[in-house]
Parts: sequence; C-alpha cells; structure tokens
Amino acid sequence: MRNINLRYVDETYAPDGQLETFSVHYPDNFNFGYDIVDDIAMNDPDRRAMIWCNPEGEEHIFTFADMKRWSDKTANFLVDQGIKRGDYVLVVLRRHYQFWFVATALAKIGAVMVPATFMLKEHDLEYRLNGASISSIICTSVGEISQIADNVIDECPTVTSRILVNGAGGGTTKYDDEGNLIAVAGTVGAALSGEEGICAASIERKGWADFNSGVRAASEVFERRDTAAADPMLMYFSSGTSGNPKMVLHNSGYAVAHLITAKHWHNVQPDGVHFTIADTGWGKAVWGKYYGQWLMEACVLTYDFDRFNAGEILSLISKYQVTTLCCPPTMYRLMMSENFDAYDLSSLQYSTTAGEALNPDLFNFWKEHTGLTIYEGFGQTETPLTIANLKHSTPRSGSMGKPVPLYDVEIQRDDGSRCNTGETGEICIRMEPRPAGIMMEY
Repeated sequence: MRNINLRYVDETYAPDGQLETFSVHYPDNFNFGYDIVDDIAMNDPDRRAMIWCNPEGEEHIFTFADMKRWSDKTANFLVDQGIKRGDYVLVVLRRHYQFWFVATALAKIGAVMVPATFMLKEHDLEYRLNGASISSIICTSVGEISQIADNVIDECPTVTSRILVNGAGGGTTKYDDEGNLIAVAGTVGAALSGEEGICAASIERKGWADFNSGVRAASEVFERRDTAAADPMLMYFSSGTSGNPKMVLHNSGYAVAHLITAKHWHNVQPDGVHFTIADTGWGKAVWGKYYGQWLMEACVLTYDFDRFNAGEILSLISKYQVTTLCCPPTMYRLMMSENFDAYDLSSLQYSTTAGEALNPDLFNFWKEHTGLTIYEGFGQTETPLTIANLKHSTPRSGSMGKPVPLYDVEIQRDDGSRCNTGETGEICIRMEPRPAGIMMEY
C-alpha cells in the first residue's frame, strides 16, 4: 500500500481525529483507468482489487494486475467494435465482473459510460438510447433486457453496435427441492461460466457481438491514449422524481471526489474488504464498489445475486471477512429478521447506510448486536457524498449528519436566504469556486 490517495487530496484534522478541511486536485490528463488501476497494477500487482462470487458457486479473486490485463483486453475489443473517445455507451451488466472491465476500459478509451438497470422497459430504454445519442450497448444476457433492446433498436438510429455479455447464471439459476442447482445446458455451479474460467462462456444472438469471446481473443497491450480529466466520463439518468429522468454528466473529478466517500465515510482500509450492496445500474455502485475504494487501494466484494437474501449476505460477511459494510436501511432490517446472532460478524469494523431514513430501532439493534454504530450519509446522482456522519463523529439517531468539508452547504428558502434551525428548506451547495465532484451539467 502506497497511499496514492494522498497525491490527490489536501486534508487537515482536529485533535480528536475528525476531518476539518478537505479538497481534491488532479492533473489535467487524469484518467482513473491509467492513473489508479494501472498504477496499482504496475507497482503492487498482487494487491486484491475485487472478490467476486455468485449463488451458482463461482468465485474469482481479481488483483489489480488482473484488472489491468482484462480492462486492456476489453479496451482493445471495444475499439475493434468501433467505440472511440467521446462516444456514449450504455452499460447494463447487473453485478457481473465484466462491469469493472468495461468501466475501466471505457475510461481508458475516453468514452462515456452510461450505466443502466436491467429493469428498464421498452419506453425507458428507447428514451435513454435516443436522449443520450448512445452509440453502443453493452448488455447482459441474463433476463429480458437484450430482447427489450432488440424491440426498440429500429427506433434508435444512433446505436451502431450491440455487445452481449454472457452473464453465466447471474444468480438466476433455479434450485430443486433439495436445494441443489438445476443444470443449465448440462452444467451447474461455476461451470456455468465455462470450464476455462473468466469470460469463458460464449453466447450467440443475432445482431450482437459476443463480449466474452472477443475479449478473450483481444490483445493484452493497450497503450495510454490522450484523454482529459475535464471531458465527460460518466453519465447517469436520474431517478426521475419529477418528469422524465434527467441526464447527469460527470467528468473525472467525480471519481477523485469519491475519496470523501470511501476514506472518511465508508472508512475503507487498504487491507480490508468493503461490501456495498448495489446493482451497477445505480449510482451507488460506483460510490461503493469502484472509484473511492480503489483510490484507497482497497478490495471490494461483489455478489452477483438476483434476489436479496439476508441470510446469504450475512454468511458472506463471515466467509470473506468483510471489514466495512454499506447498504440501505431496508437491507439492514431484513438482516434483523434473520436468526441474526447465529452469524459470525466479528470481522466487521464499520457500518454505513444511505438511500432512506435510518430509524432509531434499527440503529439501536445494530449497536446492541454488533457493537457497531451505523453512520448515515447522503448524496445524489449529481454529487458524491455531501452530508454524512463521518468517522470519528458521534451520530445522533434521526440525523443524517453534517455537511462534509469538501462542500459549503446551506439549507435555504426558495428566495435563497438561509433557513433557521428547525426550518425546512432545500440543500444547496455553493458553486463558486466550483468544487470537484459536482455534475458538469444536465
């Protein structure tokens, strides 16, 4: 571990350890793929980047050297498919390990990743493909999303390539009455992904290129290309609470700004294992499974499941010695309903939550049964973490915390004046000077 995060951050602390000031900086050509993933791969190649597993029994441990190799192969394959700098690429990959190959490869190419959930229907997908002028779709074979894409493709003229990833079960494999996996095409368990391992399961679908076969055949050598930190890197569609979802565009400063998320809220440690339970179609995935964690040189755990099972999640914490955990209160509550004390959670050192209000009964239960405080946090598709109970703070039940020192935040009335204590208003972030991590634009 080389503390490479210190290259990009200026921070000061109070005597009690609480963070007082925090800002980030990065060169004009900063690229997360080259400057973080590849840097660690070349200087600390055996450092674990991700433990990946699924209910089917497949498991892979990826080092940063592995991530460099597979992302370079992926980049070469995607370039061969016509993807270039500035292209917008829709990525629907659930929790497949290929998501991390693709995300890193697109960054290296200078293309814009547009993650999306597999739950989209025809009108949702058509709106996204046309609204963002998507050039390519990289999509899982698991579920119906590839068929949904085929149903609308004729109405989406900007799409020039479709790439299909064999999800090899993706947690959807059925079980018999005895709890045994039912064979799919004569195979069960890890063999669903092919006997040769990573990206070994090929697939054929008319009009689609086979990702796994193409990546396995691609060269491992991908030389650094010219990219700019100020260029668009990532775009999410907001949840659309008012009207259609808005397109939220981020540059590479967003990745670096997630140091506040991983270092001071999730409290990830370089030799620990962090587990954020989120599908890659949602913004919370890069909050907890990619940018900040790898800037901290930490390992993430990814479980490629289909339906949440609290008992499975609790078992994984023990099996993989998870040290830091983040999930929404609903998932914590489902864990509470299990035979909770039967699980060994002794590896856990830190717990966080976001996405909805944390009720006092859950807060108290977790403290009583694990000895750990749950630290709440808040942000949006447009931002990284903006308000939180950071490490070394003392959370108050019912409060999601204080503004993080990366941002100057006020609660304001409609006229822009500051609210009084106890008064309801809007969360507003000062934009002059413009802080890192805030969206470029809608």
